[in-house]
Amino acid sequence: METILLVDDSPTILASMCGILVQSGYVTEQAANGAAALAKVRGGLAPGLVITDYNMPGITGVELIQELRKLAQTRFTPMLVLTTESQPEKRDEARKAGATGWLVKPVEAAKLVQVIKQVAPGVRPRAVA
Repeated sequence: METILLVDDSPTILASMCGILVQSGYVTEQAANGAAALAKVRGGLAPGLVITDYNMPGITGVELIQELRKLAQTRFTPMLVLTTESQPEKRDEARKAGATGWLVKPVEAAKLVQVIKQVAPGVRPRAVA
């Protein structure tokens, strides 16, 4: 089962995103910041999808994507930026770093699941009872 790595410094957003994805049958792993996410991946986690906030203290979402693209297990992993930012130059910066897509907060549950199916078709939900 492929795991979705959620990275956000807001506990509320992490809980909300995790709830949406778990309800939809996805397996998630969470990190409260970029450094924690990098540590998890360097520790052996090979997520099928990464969803990261743009603005975080320490390692930003763009910097996280740049670092993950250097690692063998995440070099080709789809990565989405989920943020309140909507400026085209920030989107371009994320795209140049290796982001697969961009979602603006708040994102509706149905839209999130639809985007996951488009960018990471290999990440399949398990049956939800």
